[in-house]
Amino acid sequence: MSADEPTGIHWPFARLSLFWRTFFLLAILLLGSILAWLQTLRSLEFEPRALQTSQQLASQVNLSRAALIHADAIARVSLIKTMKDEEGLRIVPREPNDEFSLLDSDTLSRRVAQDLAERLGKSTVVASQVNGQMGIWVSFMIDGDDYWLQADQSRFAPAGGTTWMIWLFVAAALSLAGAALIARLINRPLKELSFAASRVREGNFSASQLDEHVNTSEIREVNIGFNRMAQKLAKVEQDRAVMLAGISHDLRTPLARLRLETEMSVADESARAHMAADISQLDAIIDKFLDYARPDRVALAPVVLGDVVETCAYSLQKLPDVRIKIDMEEDLLVLADEVELGRVLSNLLENARRYGKSVNTGIAMIDIAAIARDKWVLIKVRDHGIGVAEEQLHQLTQPFYRGEAARTAANGAGLGLAIVDKTIQRMGGTFKLGNSSTGGLSAQIRLQRATRL
Repeated sequence: MSADEPTGIHWPFARLSLFWRTFFLLAILLLGSILAWLQTLRSLEFEPRALQTSQQLASQVNLSRAALIHADAIARVSLIKTMKDEEGLRIVPREPNDEFSLLDSDTLSRRVAQDLAERLGKSTVVASQVNGQMGIWVSFMIDGDDYWLQADQSRFAPAGGTTWMIWLFVAAALSLAGAALIARLINRPLKELSFAASRVREGNFSASQLDEHVNTSEIREVNIGFNRMAQKLAKVEQDRAVMLAGISHDLRTPLARLRLETEMSVADESARAHMAADISQLDAIIDKFLDYARPDRVALAPVVLGDVVETCAYSLQKLPDVRIKIDMEEDLLVLADEVELGRVLSNLLENARRYGKSVNTGIAMIDIAAIARDKWVLIKVRDHGIGVAEEQLHQLTQPFYRGEAARTAANGAGLGLAIVDKTIQRMGGTFKLGNSSTGGLSAQIRLQRATRL
C-alpha cells in the first residue's frame, strides 16, 4: 500500500462529502466539550452537595432529639406525629433485631455517611433501608435509648438520572444543529465553486460567474480569480470557433480547385481516380478534425432511434462487403441531437466496415440492437471480426490512436471513436468498447430515454 492510499480505518470516513466530514468533526468536538463540562460540573457539585446533605440531616437529628428531650410524654406523641405529617420525618425506636443496609451505594452516599458520623458521633449508623423500608435512616440516642430518624430520600437526592439526561439531550441537539449550520456556511462557497466549475466543464461560461463582492476576503479573491479564468476560457472558445470556420474555408477551397484541375488536366483515368480518392480522403480528414473540435454544447430533443439507424445504414447496405442486421423496438425514442447521433452511428458503422470483416468471408457482418431499460436506452453495434487486444481497448477512444499494427495501412486520422466518445458524453450518455464472447468488437452506447416527441 502506498503512502497516499487511505487505510481501511479511515476509508469509510474519507468517502463522505466535505459537508458531512465537517459536520461530524464539529459534532465530535462539541459533544466532547459538553461531556467534559458535564463531568466538571458534577465534580464541582459533589463536595458542596455532600456537605449540604449531611448538614441538613445532622440538623434534623439534633433538632428532633432536642425537641423530644424537652417535651413531656403527652406532647412527645403529638410532636412525633406532627414531624411525620408536616416535615416527612419519622422517628421510631431502634430494636436489636432490626435489619438494615448501610448507605454506601455510591461515592456521594459514602461521603454523606462519613460526614454524619463526624458530626453526630462515630456510633452513628446511616442506612438506606431498615426492615425493608427505603429512605435515609440515621440512628441517634435519647437518654440511653436508640432511635431511628427516617428522612425523605428524595429531598437529598442529587440532580441526576432523568434531569442530567434531559439537559444532555438538549445540549447535544443544539450542538448538532449548530454543527450543521456551521458546516453549511463553511461549505457553501465551495459548493458554489464546484457548481460553477461543472458549468465551465460543460462549456456554459455565462452561468459560471461567482459573486465578487462577498465579505470574506479569501473567498472574494478565489471568486475573482475563477471569473477571470472563465472569461479567458470563453475567449479561447470563441477564438477556436473562428479558427475552425477559417480552416474549413481555407482548406476546402484549394481542395475543390485541385479536384477540378485533376478532372480536367489528368488524362490517365487510373491516376485521375487515385488523385480524386486522395483529395476525398483529405476532405474526410478535415471533417474528422472539425467534428472532434466541435463545441461541447448540443440541443437535446426526443429522436426516433430507428429512423436515425435506418438512415445511417442505408448507404452501407448497398455495398457488397457489408451485411447489416437491425434488431430494436419500434418507435424507440432517445434524448439526443439527431445530427450528432447520426455522426456517432455512421462512425461506428464505418469502423466496423473497415476493421470488422470476417477472416473467412471478407464480409463485414454488423449487428445493431437497441433495448429500453428504465430511463435509459442501450444501443449495441457489433461486428464479427477479429476484435481488439484487451490492452488496447481503453486506448481506442484516445484521439489519434489507431489500433491496426501497420500504420501505413491506416487511411484515417484516428479520431472516429474519440469523436463518438466525446459526442455521447455531450448528450449525457456513456460509451464503452469491449470484445464479444463469440468474436468481434462490440460498441455499447447508453442514452437517456425520451417518452414523447
